[in-house]
Order: sequence, then C-alpha cells, then structure tokens
Amino acid sequence: MDSSKMGSLISRLRKEKGLTQKELADRLNLSDRTISKWERGKGFPDVSLLPDLSSVLGTNIEDILGGELSVNEFVGGNMRKSNYYSCPSCGNIAVSSGNASVSCCGRKLEALVPQKEGEDEMLSVSEVDGEWYITSDHPMEKEHYISFIAFATGDQVTLLKQYPEWALQARLPKRRHGTLLWYCTQHGLFYRNV
Repeated sequence: MDSSKMGSLISRLRKEKGLTQKELADRLNLSDRTISKWERGKGFPDVSLLPDLSSVLGTNIEDILGGELSVNEFVGGNMRKSNYYSCPSCGNIAVSSGNASVSCCGRKLEALVPQKEGEDEMLSVSEVDGEWYITSDHPMEKEHYISFIAFATGDQVTLLKQYPEWALQARLPKRRHGTLLWYCTQHGLFYRNV
C-alpha cells in the first residue's frame, strides 16, 4: 500500500463530496488532524475505520487501499453483452452493461458466464398473443431452481425473477431478435438466440 496514493484519493473523494477535513473527521468520530495526516500520506486509516470511510466517501474498500479508483471503459451500450450476477447467499440479481465491481452479502460477485443451452437445460418457448410464452420442466426446488429469465436486445433487457417451488411460466413481449437467458442456481447461466 502506498500511503501517498491513498491519502491523495481520500482527499479527492472528500472534496468531491463537499466535505471539509473537520466534517469527515466528525462523521468518523476522529480529529481533523488524523484526516490531515492520512491525506498527507503520513499514515493509514485503521482497518476498523475502512467500512465507515468507504461508506462516507462512496467507494469500495479495495479502491481506498489501492489508492485509485478503477475506471471502466465505455463498452458501447449493447445490452446483449450485459453481465449478470447472482448472490449465492440471498439470491439477489444484478445486471451491468459493462464491467463492474459487484458485491452482495459481504462477497465480491463474479459475472456469470453464459453457456449455450443443451438438451438438459432447454426451455419451451412459443408465441402466444404476440408474446413469448416460456415454460420449463425444471423441478424448481428450494435448493435448485431457475432464479431469473432475461431477454436482451441491443437496447434493452427485460428481467423476470423466478421463485423456488413455483412452476416456471413466464411471458415476455415479443420483440425483434435477441438473446434469451436463464440462470439455474446449480448449473449456471444459459442462453438461446431467438
């Protein structure tokens, strides 16, 4: 860890939030001299302060420790190339249109890697009243179920949350060609071009 880089980042983020050293110190129950010491690269925040410091400055702990913000490059906005994340603890779902640092329940989540559907993972997709009607013979048990279904086109993603112990039956607006994706809690993310 580089104390000068960390101090510069703390100073920059504090100023972006419109806080004085005293105001930041008050929020962390510290003296403004402590904040000044960090910002001059003369010391590091105590590990116990990092969660609160991260929250006040609006960044993650890893970036504070590294002394720089990780910046993503603009991907171009094609929603068919979105990344999907699912928390193994609570089932929370996140979608990003580019690279992102996503965490939930205290864990950093990795983007799910979509696999082309095989015969065991197929969904039944038919057209009914101008919509895609999607069903599956998946058991949908509490520990093994399809958590979500998504339909992505170049400019939008429609995401439907699914629940264990409910039969999988979903309707999506039929739009131009896109990618149908679904996430099985035990086998991963699958896709089919429609």
